[in-house]
Amino acid sequence: MAKRIAQFHKVSFEQFKEGYTDSIGENTDEEIRRIYDSIRLPKRATAGSAGYDFYVPVTVTLKPQETQKIPTGIRVKMEENWVLKCYPRSGLGFKYRLQMNNTVGIIDSDYFYSDNEGHIFAKITNDTKEGKTLKIEAGTGFMQGIFVEYGITMDDDVTTVRNGGFGSTTKS
Repeated sequence: MAKRIAQFHKVSFEQFKEGYTDSIGENTDEEIRRIYDSIRLPKRATAGSAGYDFYVPVTVTLKPQETQKIPTGIRVKMEENWVLKCYPRSGLGFKYRLQMNNTVGIIDSDYFYSDNEGHIFAKITNDTKEGKTLKIEAGTGFMQGIFVEYGITMDDDVTTVRNGGFGSTTKS
């Protein structure tokens, strides 16, 4: 049986609204609240699935070579020495060459405690070579996250604590 090492949560409404406005654009508080209330926590499709499906909160249409940043409204608390790796859903990658712009999204265990509440974003591109437009309806799975345990070197002595979101570990 697989180890139970994590728990998904929604970010606060205020954090989602900030991420939504930055990624998707301005909207009324009522509409953003409706979108926020409809966010589903990631789930596995079957007992044998390794990946947890993340669901797009709003309908996204991407023409060939178009990119969109997606605020998932999700954060994850996990045990130390684990990481969540995020990939496009296999079918979308196969049919549209849907790509994660950073190839594989890496969600570290300490990201949950960052100043953006550990809000998980995905930046996706329709990289089709066949001229296909991709439409992902709100509430549809678009990305999958897989938990992986990792190790560190014998001489590792890092004690730095995260205090930020994307790119915060490389800031001086």
